Amino acid sequence: MLKYLNELLHPFRSCFSRQATFEWFVVIVVGFMLRSDHLGVTSIIRDLSLNSRCYETLVHFFRSSAWSPQSLRQTWLQIVRRSAPLLVVQGRVVLVGDGMKQAKEGRRMPGVKKLYQESENVSKGDYIFGHLFGAIGILVGDSRKWFCLPLFINLQDGVNTILSWKKSASEAQMPSHVVQMIEQGFEAAKEFGQVLLLLDRYFLSVPALEQLKACHLASEARMHLVTKAKSNAVAYERPPAKKPGRGRPPKKGQAVKLKELFTTRAADFQTATVLLYGQEVTVQFLCLDLLSLYLMGEV
Repeated sequence: MLKYLNELLHPFRSCFSRQATFEWFVVIVVGFMLRSDHLGVTSIIRDLSLNSRCYETLVHFFRSSAWSPQSLRQTWLQIVRRSAPLLVVQGRVVLVGDGMKQAKEGRRMPGVKKLYQESENVSKGDYIFGHLFGAIGILVGDSRKWFCLPLFINLQDGVNTILSWKKSASEAQMPSHVVQMIEQGFEAAKEFGQVLLLLDRYFLSVPALEQLKACHLASEARMHLVTKAKSNAVAYERPPAKKPGRGRPPKKGQAVKLKELFTTRAADFQTATVLLYGQEVTVQFLCLDLLSLYLMGEV
């Protein structure tokens, strides 16, 4: 186990300008793995039996200029691509993304803001004060069980004031939570080449698809977004190849209400057996090549 851990952590040495900083990084990683509670630096010191005087040193590590989160993230992507048993579907690795809202008691903590809480549980309040995290992971494992291995996780809202301390007002404005999720997924696509990004229907929006299109224009990497359409989603057939008469050729064809396909095209659905939550389930699906309502481009 120690030999395997050494092989994983050794490539991170190039991310640190000082050897001592890298050694503290190893200590912190091992502390995260072994700690029995979630009380921050105190948990690491207690479970690793470190001297109490190491507290300030560990706190200073997270503010050190001897390393950067960007270099650590890029190295982690390379290690995952090289070492992890990735799930590959038709030449594409599978990414999973979602957001998480963590309630906080302190109203004046950095990054804490009023958030709307989507829940079917009536005992929960509509609004909470807390942090909004966004996370992207990759599916690894084997045919018996697949796991989500985290690649990115960060605060994605409420930190504009903090960013303005070191940046100008225009640079400090973070994009929306939806756009950041697309950007992070595409950062992984640059390392893995071809990816499928699984998101829930909350992320199927105009800003998300616009950002996806912009990323594709700026890079050769390709990311396909797999999500659930909303019940009122409308797509369009491809326009005819030739337009009769004068005028601008149409950008879209006849409108198609996706929800109505379950009744109007019921006979065209195909049947397949898939493994879902450890059980074989029979599902039906219909494949159509349509134009998106959002961008009038292929989805």
